[in-house]
Amino acid sequence: MKRSGYLGIDAGTQGLSVIFADDEMRILATGEAAYAMVPGLSPECYEQHPGDWEQALGIAMADLRVKLAAAQIDPDVRAIGISGQMHGEVLADELGRSLGAARLWCDARNEAEGHELTDRLGVKMPKRITAARWLWTIRNQPEKAAKVAHITTPAGWLAFRLTGRWNLGIGDAAGMFPINQETLNYDAKLLADFDALVAGEKKSSVRPFGDLLPKVCRAGEDGGVLDAHGAAVLGLPAGILVAPAEGDQPAALAGSLIGRAGMVAMSFGTSVVANSVGDRAFRGIAKAIDHFCAADGKPINMVFLRNGTTPMNTIVEMFGQASGGDRGAGFAAVMPQLLAAPDDCGGLLALPFMDDEPGLGVSRGGTSCVVGLNGVNATPGTVAKAMLLATMFNLRMGSALLDAQGYPRSEIILSGGLTKTPGLGQILADVFNTPVTILDGAAEGTAWGAALMAKYRSLSLAGKASDWQTFLASHASGKPTHFAPRPASVATYGRLYDRYRKLVALQDQLQT
Repeated sequence: MKRSGYLGIDAGTQGLSVIFADDEMRILATGEAAYAMVPGLSPECYEQHPGDWEQALGIAMADLRVKLAAAQIDPDVRAIGISGQMHGEVLADELGRSLGAARLWCDARNEAEGHELTDRLGVKMPKRITAARWLWTIRNQPEKAAKVAHITTPAGWLAFRLTGRWNLGIGDAAGMFPINQETLNYDAKLLADFDALVAGEKKSSVRPFGDLLPKVCRAGEDGGVLDAHGAAVLGLPAGILVAPAEGDQPAALAGSLIGRAGMVAMSFGTSVVANSVGDRAFRGIAKAIDHFCAADGKPINMVFLRNGTTPMNTIVEMFGQASGGDRGAGFAAVMPQLLAAPDDCGGLLALPFMDDEPGLGVSRGGTSCVVGLNGVNATPGTVAKAMLLATMFNLRMGSALLDAQGYPRSEIILSGGLTKTPGLGQILADVFNTPVTILDGAAEGTAWGAALMAKYRSLSLAGKASDWQTFLASHASGKPTHFAPRPASVATYGRLYDRYRKLVALQDQLQT
C-alpha cells in the first residue's frame, strides 16, 4: 500500500534512529543502528568518525525498509528532517572531505577556551559550544586548522552528505556561535571579536570564522534537496525536500510541541535539562544558564544539570538490593512510598551528587548527604523523595535567574524517566508553582520532531504553512496528563527550598 509521509533522522551520541510518519504524523515504522566512540582517548576526550554516522544511517534505513515491507507499506517520502547531537566540531576541507574524527558535545578538553571566550565576548560561551572547540583546535592542531574550509555539527554533516549544501537550522547554529536576535544570524560583532583574538595570536592561515560556518536557516526555509549521493545512502529518489538540519534540543522541543514563550521543556534522567522558550534575549551572563534558539529562532534559555536523578535512583536501587530484588523491584516497592511521603519529608533534607556541576559552582569533589534523619522519617520513600527534591531544587535555583529577569513560565512539559511514575509530575508542579503536562504516548521525541520539521518545510514550499507555533499546536493528540499546583504544597516546598539553599552553600565544606 502506497503511503505518503515524512522521514525523521536523529543522530544521537550512541546511535542513530529513523522514523517514517504518515501525513497525520503517526509513526508507521522505525529503524536503528549503533556506533561507538573513538577508542583509546584520554579521559574527558570524546570523538566519533563522521563516516560512522553515514554508515549507521544506511543500516537504519535498511532496518526501516524491512519493517515497512513487513507492514506492506510502500513509502512515498515527501520531505526529510534531520536532528543530531549539538555542539560538535566537524571539520572539512575545500572539497567537502572530513578532516578526521569529530569532537562531540561531551568532550571537555576546551573548558579553558569556553571561560576565555565568555570573558572576551561578554556572553555565555559554555565549554560545549563549537566556537570554544574551534579555538582549541587553532591553538593545538594548527596544521589541521589551516586546511579547514567548513565547520559544522553532526546534523549539519549529515545534511551536507545528503544535499551537498552547508546549511544548518538556527537552533543548532546557536550551539556553534551566538545568534543575534535582531538579525537571526550569527552575531557579526562577536565574530569580529573572535577573529581579532585569533589574529592577535598570529594564526594568519586560519580563515575568518564566519566564512567557515554553515548558512543559518529557520524552520520552513530551504534546506536543499536529496542529491545523488544522498539518494544512494537512503535508498530513495533524488530531489526529495530536506528541512534545515537541527540540533537534538530544538528537535526535542518540536517533538514536545513547544513553541510559545513561557513553555518550558523539562527532561529528567541521568542528566536534567530545562529549556525555556523566551520572549527576548537573556541579559548578562549566568553560570547556570546556556543559550540557543528554537527552530523558528525564538531564544531558548537552558538550565542544565549534569547530575540528574542518579542519587534518587541509587537510593531506590539500594533498597531493592537489600530486599533481594533487582532494580525493577526496587522501583516497584519504593516509588509508591515516595509518592505517599509527606511534602516536608518529615524534616529530612538531602544534598544530591554534584560532582562537576558548573551551574552551581561545583567543579570536582562534590558530595552527597542526608541531614535530619530520625526514627520517624527514616523510610525508603522519604529518603528517596528528599533526593528527588534536591535535584528539583537545583533546577529551581537555575530557573530563579530567569524569574529575576521576568521571563514567563506558564507551563512545564515533562519528559524523561520521571514520566514512568506520572504522579511525580504533581511534585514538580508544586515545587515550581507551575502547571505540568505529560504528553500522551512516547512518540514525541527528537526523530519525530525532525519529521515534524520535514512536514513544515513541505507545507512552507507549497504555501500552506501557518506560523511555527500554530503548526506545532495543531499536532497535539491523545489525552495528556495535567497537574495543577496545590497551594499548601507550594508553601511547604517553598520553605524546604529555602533550607536547601543554605545546605548547598555548605557544599565546599563537605567535600571529601
